[in-house]
Amino acid sequence: MRRFLVKQKDAFSARSKILPLLLLIVFSLGGCASTGANVAEQEAHPEDPWEGFNRRVFTFNDVVDRYTLKPVARGYQTVTPAPVRTGVGNFFSNLGEVRTAINSLLQGKPANAGLATSRFLINSTVGVGGLLDYATLMEITADKEDFGQTLAVWGWEDSRYLVLPLLGPSTLRDATGLPVDIAAHPITYIDDQAWRAGLAALDIVHIRAGLLSQEELIRGDRYRFIRDAYLQRRQFEINDGELGDDPFAMDDFDFDDTDFGDDDFAD
Repeated sequence: MRRFLVKQKDAFSARSKILPLLLLIVFSLGGCASTGANVAEQEAHPEDPWEGFNRRVFTFNDVVDRYTLKPVARGYQTVTPAPVRTGVGNFFSNLGEVRTAINSLLQGKPANAGLATSRFLINSTVGVGGLLDYATLMEITADKEDFGQTLAVWGWEDSRYLVLPLLGPSTLRDATGLPVDIAAHPITYIDDQAWRAGLAALDIVHIRAGLLSQEELIRGDRYRFIRDAYLQRRQFEINDGELGDDPFAMDDFDFDDTDFGDDDFAD
């Protein structure tokens, strides 16, 4: 379960790279939310009042993944040696340190901002542009931060669960923070459009390939499994590792205090 949640966490950062396409699809699917309640909606989760709409988007994402992203991810995993995939993951993780540093400052966490900045500088230089993670070998680690977490620290603590087209599990608060996260990501500022799009696509495919071996960990209703794990993980991040009482009543699943991000791409 730990490996599944760690890999899911990385998907949260990748989804911000295709936000413009999300906006078009959200409006095209909006009419579906007004249809009658189904069996799943009758057992509404307190954090998921839009379950009917979310399940429809979840199904749409699943079809897109099954016939496009998943086959590409399998091909990538097959032809790319493991050391190269590790370097790709290190590279994109290193770029994410910029966002962590900015949001740490916005949350009043200068120590974490300093650690994230140190990681970025060390790995960008000694680590050959971030391909090697020397900072971790030096035991320099920082808690990942994004603007959704910043909004929670600023007072938006409770937010409705929302499945975003193509991007997967989120909340209304976290979706609101996506534009800021995009603005804080270095790839946004690459002038060459082809390079910018290529790097974003590589990041998404790399993350999806990392999830292939984790899919067997999903049990029962996949929608609810992913939803409950995402909500628990976000609470874990917002509380800086303190879960406290479990507000999500996950009777069917037993998680440790481990990492989680989002993605409903799993088949």
